[in-house]
Amino acid sequence: MSRLFALSIPVFATFPSCRATSAEAAGFAAGEDKLIPNPKARLKEQFHEVCRFKHVAMRTEEAYWGWVVRLVRFFGSKIHPKDLSGEQVKAFLTHLATVEKVAASTQNQALNAVMFLYREVLHEERVVQGFERVRRPARLPLVLSRDEVRRLLSALEPEYELPVRLLYGSGLRLMELLRLRVKDVDVERGQIVVHGGKGDKDRLTMLPDALRRATMEQLDRVKLIHEEDLKNGFGAVWLPEGLARKFPKAAKEWGWQWVFPAKSIAIDPADGSRRRHHVKEDTLQRAVKAAARRAKLAKNVTPHTLRHSFATHLLEAGYDIRTVQDLLGHQDVSTTQIYTHVMAKPGIGVRSPLDNI
Repeated sequence: MSRLFALSIPVFATFPSCRATSAEAAGFAAGEDKLIPNPKARLKEQFHEVCRFKHVAMRTEEAYWGWVVRLVRFFGSKIHPKDLSGEQVKAFLTHLATVEKVAASTQNQALNAVMFLYREVLHEERVVQGFERVRRPARLPLVLSRDEVRRLLSALEPEYELPVRLLYGSGLRLMELLRLRVKDVDVERGQIVVHGGKGDKDRLTMLPDALRRATMEQLDRVKLIHEEDLKNGFGAVWLPEGLARKFPKAAKEWGWQWVFPAKSIAIDPADGSRRRHHVKEDTLQRAVKAAARRAKLAKNVTPHTLRHSFATHLLEAGYDIRTVQDLLGHQDVSTTQIYTHVMAKPGIGVRSPLDNI
């Protein structure tokens, strides 16, 4: 990325409002929820500044910036994005579809990243229309039977049993599980609060009765780890920037600790501080894969497969689709309806004519 010196050139785009008032000189566009980044900063720094102002998730920022880099490299590392036309951007997006054969979601992410760059960072408009779209094929989710779930869970290594059982028992996405904090788990009420899930939405889901005791034991272990970290001068977890400023002491409070903390203290690349993060996502991904091999499951099982299985098994048990929609956090019920196509007895339980012979 260091070769892309074009991305390090200060951007002196024409911002008529930059010198208009003291408020706008401080970086805010009048009457708009927009930030004019420091024009003397490098593009990557401007991009980061706007992302923080817009509360863009760090993972999204990293993904979006990666697409900016790929856009520049597509036309040569010495060019600057502000010098590209809408036709050139269209050519890049078409290349993704026709040459690189990316998935529809990948092309959509690239488009969102490019539009974010021009509209929110450079404050310029690019008309990007008529490019070749990736056709999104209809895909059915991979679902395990109840017996396959039992075999998978039985094959897990002990240290991964609770988090993987929660993926299936609560219908959580992988990152929703890993980002759970102590205050989000209400063992007595049997509830889990998901904060800032997909679409930055909050929702409630259940804590299975079968996991209450194991969850309490996990929280007890986490408390001992936290107390030891505090004695050693650590004990502060990462908090969203706004929350960290408003409650500077919250990072060391018990309620904000991760339910599934990492085994060791690490350096936070964002600010260089040393703290204990949550378990990495690839750790659980590998644990699920290994358990699937030991259970001799022929299916390509991932942590997300357990969420699909959770939804399908609830529908098969007769639960209302709207209830399942709320538990999953789907914005539209049509997303939840996909599971009706993979149920053991979809629809009204139609039997094969062979079964009646």
